[in-house]
Amino acid sequence: MLRSKPQPIRNKLGLIDRTQVCLVEKRLELSDTELTAIVSRIGNSLSAISNEAAMQKANSLQQPSGLPSAAVITSVTGGETTEAEAAAVAPISW
Repeated sequence: MLRSKPQPIRNKLGLIDRTQVCLVEKRLELSDTELTAIVSRIGNSLSAISNEAAMQKANSLQQPSGLPSAAVITSVTGGETTEAEAAAVAPISW
């Protein structure tokens, strides 16, 4: 009797299948430990994994190192306003 080979679920990541894991790591630019941490935290849904990887990259890009905070910049400039800022703040009278 012929039996059909069970097809993998297309929207789930099987950590047992090394080929699938390598493809997902390469596509999402993740290391093996990062992917394992994401899967253990949120599950094996490919869409959830890709969303979490995108959020991690956005968070790492959001805080550039080496730049001073806004409070430091304000204290250095002494609270001076430029003409453009003054014009933007000043109300327009007709």
